Amino acid sequence: MIKGPVIVTGAAGFVGMHVAEHLLDRGETVIGVDNFNDYYEPRLKQARHARLEGRPGFTMVRMDVADNAAFDALVRENAVKRIVHLAAQAGVRYSIDNPFAYERSNLAGHLTVLEAARRNEVEHLVYASSSSVYGDRPLAGAGFKETDPVDAPVSLYAATKRADELMSISYAKLYGAPMSALRFFTVYGPWGRPDMAYYGFTHKILAGEPIEVYGEGKMARDFTFIDDIVAGVVGVLDNPPPSGSHEIYNIGDSDPVGLMDMITTLEQAIGREAIKIMRPMQPGDVTATYADVSKLHALTGYKPKVALAEGLGRFATWYKTFYPAP
Repeated sequence: MIKGPVIVTGAAGFVGMHVAEHLLDRGETVIGVDNFNDYYEPRLKQARHARLEGRPGFTMVRMDVADNAAFDALVRENAVKRIVHLAAQAGVRYSIDNPFAYERSNLAGHLTVLEAARRNEVEHLVYASSSSVYGDRPLAGAGFKETDPVDAPVSLYAATKRADELMSISYAKLYGAPMSALRFFTVYGPWGRPDMAYYGFTHKILAGEPIEVYGEGKMARDFTFIDDIVAGVVGVLDNPPPSGSHEIYNIGDSDPVGLMDMITTLEQAIGREAIKIMRPMQPGDVTATYADVSKLHALTGYKPKVALAEGLGRFATWYKTFYPAP
């Protein structure tokens, strides 16, 4: 049963916008929170916001999620009982040069949300973690499991996401708030993030510029289309754990694809061949990601539906519309 408004932080972001749209489509009241920072082009965030603005049941609040007093007041004054916390400073490589952006957004921001959930007896907090917490490890078996060790992060971004999980586990036990962490695996699709490889590759291929292929093209990623991600997020939101419990779920495609195979698929979607420059592994990158989604499937029936060729085709179509050729 739909009950009261749900806050979606990072609502002008890639996943946040799509989650907000899905909730609105099914009749929810959604309060979006975003600070519209300039980590990547603000025009894209404004365009995402424009898709939500004016829709019945939607309100956008421009706010830094690390503003403890303001966020607590927002939750309290709107009697919010469900929060989908997706706001974060993203990017593995960016964390090398801008560490304090991660301290404020990913640590102070997450603590702000935890405190608001505690003070206002929120009934379910769902928040974004990341597959990066698994560190750099080879592909094996049926994929990375939620019970696997996550004590060797190779980037500050990964470390902050694991710290968020640990803080949440302690809050769930101390204060009884049901919480669910979502370990996302390489989300892609229309309205995506420009700092992601497939997005930057598309820009350069269409411009006739060479692309830099890191890790000598030997990396693999569990590319997961945005529609499948949203299905997983909303499925978890609708299935809170018992009071005092904290659960962790992988959300991925469970079918890792080699970087060179992804580039070939992208070339086919765009209709042009890339000029490739091979580069060594970058600091903070991991060799592969591979989600075991059996726990999420058992809870929600989650099963990814969009294959990479279809997903990149849909992205390429959107990209050419959003960035029309001169």
